Amino acid sequence: MARLSVKKLWVYCFCFSALLFFLIVTLQVLVELGQFEKKKPHHSDLRGNKHEVDQLNLFKKNNLLNGIERLSDPGHQYPILVWWSPLTGEDSRLAGCGKNTCFFTIDKTYYDHPMTEGFLFYGTDFNIESLPFPRKASHHWALFHEESPKNNYKLFHEPSITLFNHTATFSSHSHMPLTTQYLESVEVLKSHTYLVPLSKKNSRRQNLAPLVYVQSDCDPPSDRDSYVRELMKYIEVDSYGECLHNRDLPPPLKNPSAMDDRHFYGILAQYKFILSFENAVCDDYITEKFWRPLKLGVVPVYYGSPSIAKWLPSNKSAVLVNTFASPQDLAEYIKDLDQNDKKYEAYLEWKWTGEISNQLLLTTMKERSWGVQDISQDNYIDAFECMVCNRVWENTNRKKQGLVPRLWQAQANHLSCPAPKAFSLSHGPTRWSSVREVWKPSFEQSKKEAQALRQLAERNANFTVEEFWKLVFKD
Repeated sequence: MARLSVKKLWVYCFCFSALLFFLIVTLQVLVELGQFEKKKPHHSDLRGNKHEVDQLNLFKKNNLLNGIERLSDPGHQYPILVWWSPLTGEDSRLAGCGKNTCFFTIDKTYYDHPMTEGFLFYGTDFNIESLPFPRKASHHWALFHEESPKNNYKLFHEPSITLFNHTATFSSHSHMPLTTQYLESVEVLKSHTYLVPLSKKNSRRQNLAPLVYVQSDCDPPSDRDSYVRELMKYIEVDSYGECLHNRDLPPPLKNPSAMDDRHFYGILAQYKFILSFENAVCDDYITEKFWRPLKLGVVPVYYGSPSIAKWLPSNKSAVLVNTFASPQDLAEYIKDLDQNDKKYEAYLEWKWTGEISNQLLLTTMKERSWGVQDISQDNYIDAFECMVCNRVWENTNRKKQGLVPRLWQAQANHLSCPAPKAFSLSHGPTRWSSVREVWKPSFEQSKKEAQALRQLAERNANFTVEEFWKLVFKD
């Protein structure tokens, strides 16, 4: 019996020693993690899926560390920035931003942590149901929104956008402009990878229309389908998408994920013109619909950003829809270019020579602090986080020096779009209009939502959804 008790005691001692050793090693790892300024993972293809993260950070790799990471809370050493409406899906991490370090987290329990300095919001998922109120005077609010206004119209009005201190939007006026978010580099514009000689394009005109249209997001605020439908009365258009569909892609390319496939690019590159119509008409809202034709060596027939002329590679590199009185006039112009090689080639001269004359475009691409599909650079989410982190540290250092902290403030033009407007087409019966029936009423209501949000925010207290909607519909 005594021998059995000694054996049990020996087993207990062994287990306790093993447990103690495991805890010591674990705590040592935590200490090393806390001292390590971790570089954020690069997102190699943000256009494909914003929520994909190429590398899992150390906090997420080990469930045990996740469970006890607060024992070595990095928030005691570094400013905390909370993603209130998460964008990347990462839980928590330390991020090095030059000489500064911040702790980023999606854990909302950090709201009242003494080291919490600010809150980051992704515009598409910005939700009035839960906002970090009351808001301290020192709390930074930062908005990241690169998407179309149709994703969250209420943010596109002065009462709501000016709630934020820092912005990263498609507007060239924002603190971190994302205007060129769909353009990888100047080099891809100059590339001849997909460029088809005009002689081959002319020979393929026997089976292809002069114009190609590829859209599956039908009847958006820009009313593009109405215009293209009218245009089709006067000139042949091959339409591969769900909108105004009249031609099929090969089966492997019918999946929307194939839109960046080289075989799909090869099909588009055979055309002379691509109808490049945005889903919304806003200054500087410029998507792949504009840049893709230029990269492929096809002339874009563009409708969208009123400021597009500022971003053309050369003065003659795109046909601008707004310069024509009607779809019929545009059709006649395209027919003329289609039949006159010299006139058509003038639109691709910059492509063949590799000469981009637009200094604004060249300077913007050279000076932007982030890259697209470039693992040697931070992506634009990293750059946004670091912009806010560095500004937080700037004010921290100013306080230490006895200086007044800087105050950053978003302006109305950091995210602004006019009301959706339907095309006035003179021919044919009056059709149901998504702009008249859906988008215009939605835009008008969003102005009331922005005003209600502002009014409630100025109370600086939590509010209910019922209170919000009561203010929106009070009239």
